[in-house]
Amino acid sequence: MRIFIYLAVAISLLSGCSSPEPTRTVHVVQNNVNKFDQSWAAVSGALYDQGLLITSQNRSTGVVLANSPDIDVTATVFTQADGSVRVQFNTKGDINKDPMLIERVTRSYNARMGR
Repeated sequence: MRIFIYLAVAISLLSGCSSPEPTRTVHVVQNNVNKFDQSWAAVSGALYDQGLLITSQNRSTGVVLANSPDIDVTATVFTQADGSVRVQFNTKGDINKDPMLIERVTRSYNARMGR
């Protein structure tokens, strides 16, 4: 009986989740390595490499939040239906202050992935 109660509570909590407003997608990287852990570490490392302050990491949702003084970066790592891992970087803020930021982050990510 307890199992059914816990299951009902878990399902009701999940049904109340909503996603925040989408951010502006600047660059998307497709990763076919099938290694979530490697991609997760490469994302965090790439943000750090480019001097961004990581403010939040939630591995269970695959989201890393980072920022510079003028730009917020959201990185999302998720496994797709075919088993490949997709990494997406989104930016929000005054991207004119550092228009090449997302390209530098992407280059750092690719380097950390051995590309």
